[in-house]
Amino acid sequence: MSQSARQPRYFHLLWDDDLQELREVLKAIRDRRREVVSHWYELYLLHFGDQRSLSESEFRQIFEPALLRDQDALLRKDMDGYAASVLATGRQLAERRVPLDELIAATQLFEEAAHAVFPNEPAPSAAVFVKFDKLSHIRIILLVGAYAGLQSASAATRINALELNARSLPAQERTRFRGLVGQSPAMRELYRQVEVVGREDGPVLIVGERGSGRKLLARAIHECGARRDRPFVALRCAVLPSYLIESELFGYRREAPGSQDEYLGLYRAAEGGTLFLDQFTEVPLHVQNRLLNAIETAESNGAAARVRIVASTACDPQEAARVGQVDADLNRRFRSVLRIPPLRERSADLVLLVEHFIDLLHERIAARNTVIGVDDAALQAMQRYAWPGNVQELFNVLEHAFVTAPSTLIGLADLPAEVSGRSDPTRPSPTISFETFADAERAVLKRALEITRGNKVHAARLLKISRKKLYAGIAKYRLNDVAPVNQASARHLA
Repeated sequence: MSQSARQPRYFHLLWDDDLQELREVLKAIRDRRREVVSHWYELYLLHFGDQRSLSESEFRQIFEPALLRDQDALLRKDMDGYAASVLATGRQLAERRVPLDELIAATQLFEEAAHAVFPNEPAPSAAVFVKFDKLSHIRIILLVGAYAGLQSASAATRINALELNARSLPAQERTRFRGLVGQSPAMRELYRQVEVVGREDGPVLIVGERGSGRKLLARAIHECGARRDRPFVALRCAVLPSYLIESELFGYRREAPGSQDEYLGLYRAAEGGTLFLDQFTEVPLHVQNRLLNAIETAESNGAAARVRIVASTACDPQEAARVGQVDADLNRRFRSVLRIPPLRERSADLVLLVEHFIDLLHERIAARNTVIGVDDAALQAMQRYAWPGNVQELFNVLEHAFVTAPSTLIGLADLPAEVSGRSDPTRPSPTISFETFADAERAVLKRALEITRGNKVHAARLLKISRKKLYAGIAKYRLNDVAPVNQASARHLA
């Protein structure tokens, strides 16, 4: 068979000859990898800021050795060795719980960092840049596949151990279920619903406030079904700009002289498994329509969908459909709707969650501290607090106290002021009353802008909403000229 009759290797993207043409570029990246990683981390820091998952030392410890392994394997044209290296990187990132969308974005930033060390004499041709771009897509395909598989395997090991202990318990006595923690009636009912929904194969909608554990619930649904051994791919839709969501989900193809450049997308990466779309109300309507078409095509053929869709939202799905955030036909396809109760509605679970998180923190950072629990006064304060950030806020508070507490028990002084109840006695607590939801929404937005001294990025992070929603609220309520509170109050409240 002639060479022109064959398909390119490596996910139909590259030939062996293409690797040969990239040889000088690959050598430059290998030999100047420290410089590449330095520039790469600067871009990573610029794009993710305080929301990044990796410190600079962790970033270097992972990616400098990875670049050496990767480039050496590619220079040998050893794609099996290259894939093994990517698998090792995926394992490290999965262990550090780097979100998949952050991983994809960071991998794209690598390409920009690498361009800075490309040889100048002679300068690479346009074809070299096209082939290097294809190599980047192969890296993402391998990394996403490895990462998803390793996360599933890691979760399965952890969950199987928990399930062995829980299997003999009647449903009404469960305190844990596939990574979820709670013994309240609401949580035990949720465990029952997950088992039922897991045995089905249709699309599922999860409704829960931010920080309530929507991703954990999505994974539990995945692991209760027949797809448990297939990939679980999660995408935080609010993280990506709306114009990038479609290409990340469904891939894209770019034409270049003499070649085609194709990225397969996360939908294909989740083949046979589950695609979790967190905050799917951020997905543009035309992309929602593509998802609906994929679901309807499978149903009309009488076959299981190639990918099971599990979506989540923090808002009322019916209201979101009414105001045009959700395609009404797609919303009707979510026959199974599961609601996660906020932490304030299941205060009986607080002690169990505190114990669970302290055990988890010992696994992660055991060498740093000897904290073994929370004293009675601190626990009572935590039980009085409303936890607007839900389980995630509880974990964040405990993580900070775990590292900074001077004794073996976390006390009132180790908790944030809003949790412990500490306040300035000379400053009366405000009484707030609102006649309408709009009044309350405007007041919350205004207060966030005052506290953050007008910094919209920080205000959006404080409110746990996207910047897009914050800007919409500012325009709606004409809050562009909000004056900041005094600096001491801003520090105290933020």
